[in-house]
Amino acid sequence: MVGPWLLAALLCGSVRAQQPLLPGSCSFELDPCGYRPDPDPDRDHGSWRMNEEGHLIAVDSAFLDEEEQAVLLSPVLDHQDWSCVRLVYQITGRASLGLHLRPDGDNFDYQLWTANATSDSWLIASVDLPNTTTAYQILLEGRPARGSGNSVAIFEIHIVPGYCIECNFEEHHLCGYSNSWNPNVNWYVGGSVMREDDQLGNNTSNEQRGHYMYVDSVYAKHFQEVAKLSSPMTTVAMEGCLSFYYQRDQERGNIFTVFTRDQLGHYEELWRPAVYATAGWTLVSVDIKAPHPLEVVWEVAFNSPRGGYVAVDDISFSPEFCHTDTEPTFDPSIASCDFEKGLCLYQQERADSRAWSPVSVQPNMYRTGDHTTGTGWYLLANSRSSARPSYVGRLHGPLLPGNHRYCLRFYYLLYGFGKVDGGLVVYVYDENNVAQERVWSLSDRSRAVWTQVEVSYVKPMVSKVVFVTICRDFWECGLIAIDDVSVSLGDCQMSAASLPGQCDFESGLCGYIQDQKGDKADWLRVRGHTPTSYTGPRGDHTTGVGHFMYIEASLMRPGHKARLLTSPLRGSSSPQCLVFYYHMYGSGTGILSVLLQHGGKERDELLWRRRGEQSFSWTRAMVDYRCEVRHQVIFEAIRGPSLRSDIAIDDVHFKRGPCEDPDDTAPYSGFSEYFNEIDI
Repeated sequence: MVGPWLLAALLCGSVRAQQPLLPGSCSFELDPCGYRPDPDPDRDHGSWRMNEEGHLIAVDSAFLDEEEQAVLLSPVLDHQDWSCVRLVYQITGRASLGLHLRPDGDNFDYQLWTANATSDSWLIASVDLPNTTTAYQILLEGRPARGSGNSVAIFEIHIVPGYCIECNFEEHHLCGYSNSWNPNVNWYVGGSVMREDDQLGNNTSNEQRGHYMYVDSVYAKHFQEVAKLSSPMTTVAMEGCLSFYYQRDQERGNIFTVFTRDQLGHYEELWRPAVYATAGWTLVSVDIKAPHPLEVVWEVAFNSPRGGYVAVDDISFSPEFCHTDTEPTFDPSIASCDFEKGLCLYQQERADSRAWSPVSVQPNMYRTGDHTTGTGWYLLANSRSSARPSYVGRLHGPLLPGNHRYCLRFYYLLYGFGKVDGGLVVYVYDENNVAQERVWSLSDRSRAVWTQVEVSYVKPMVSKVVFVTICRDFWECGLIAIDDVSVSLGDCQMSAASLPGQCDFESGLCGYIQDQKGDKADWLRVRGHTPTSYTGPRGDHTTGVGHFMYIEASLMRPGHKARLLTSPLRGSSSPQCLVFYYHMYGSGTGILSVLLQHGGKERDELLWRRRGEQSFSWTRAMVDYRCEVRHQVIFEAIRGPSLRSDIAIDDVHFKRGPCEDPDDTAPYSGFSEYFNEIDI
């Protein structure tokens, strides 16, 4: 947070040297610097207003009529090297501010940062813009709630070369670095005088007039008084060499440590000094890996008022590691597998074992197919060829380095009516095949629905994931399947935000629109199984217990339509790929179509269609299309002749095309006769 002393610096000006500013920067002194309202004709936006005396631009609920938001669009920018957007803003009352990236020729805007916390002073946001060869625009979206006293104001936008974590503390905004307030010890901006006996000079200019950050023990009143200086939270994945200069004077004792802290509050130590005091500025270089958002924290703990001081200056970052012996970057996805092309790097405990059998189920009306596509492969345990009393089958994953937090995700499916409590267990083993921890075990009895499991774990040693199936008595063993195993760095609770164009319907309709003119019914958003028996899915595709969209045939007449439209898409010169999952099960199932609508054509263009009952499983569809003008994509479902005609969709995803490895790209098809083909 920006304190009162920094607010004064913002309003009164500063004599400090500034970094060179890139195009797109603006202080809103005399004009908006080429920033303008979004010209999107399909969206009703309010307007940002310049303050009559300059200095800021704002959107206030008092000046919005029926609009819910005001959008400010930058000029087209072409910054090919890594850069940092520093935004000085204030939110008053109930409101939010978002910063988005609009790549040239892309259908969607990509949210980089958002805030909704009200404040009584100016705040600093720092957002990294990775290097790119594509021109883009920055989009600022202010959303004040209805009612008086709600507003969003922007004081300045600075775009500077380099990384947001870098700072020499020569500018008033301190690069978005923040001090965690403590009544007695805090980080302050240092200059020519810190204490009467201070001999600190600024490292940047090697003279007394420079600036740095320092913390002094003189007001410490308790044992272990702690002061924390935190960098801005990273907004994109980055790894490389973090460097900084420090001075340290330990009269009676202080503890100086540098940590990383993620969004969940997990700390990981990066560095601590080996000596108590330094005669001058000392350079430190430490390797850092940030695959997910985190901040770097400089922490000093004092034991008494005579604990000395610590100063920090010239924080910089390089994408090259600073130590040749740093553990090379590894890809945790080596432990991921969808079993479409075998076991990947997973291994049965014995080479001749068939404890886990690859299985593929052709589309049918009686047995669930795989989770990946509905027509692919998964692993099945406790089959008749492998199960026997007191049977244990282990599936070992590849070894992964220690001292990392991992997120394991996978799907499981239960068949039959046997007892399965504890029938599937997940362990973490070390490299000597010794079990270190049981991280998950099966306890529920849901059937015929692929259900997602998420497990976060961390171990100090090299380790691997092992899936263990246990069959104590043949007559009580149910069939257990797994699919789509994935391993990534970070805690599972820090799931990456959904990209624009992706929708799993867990948090709403994602901007999808019910057609109020061209149909007789609406798509419904539900979770769980649909009410009519022998039709519709038993759970969603995303997690097995989440939401999906479907038509309820009992609320419609034969031939009635329900149409669900995307929000208007800008159009793109490059091919597009639409991926989604559909469920068409029921003897009276009608028609599901994907249509393209744009102003240049009177009739909708047919992109894809399925007619009649298709499968008991969720099935993946991949649709290639190209449209360079504004358009909408429509999911149109037509009710069949009977009540058993529910049709569902889930996990819709637009991405740049063409579609990779398309499996269900035949544009039109009817009923499949191959009900019960099972390959093992």
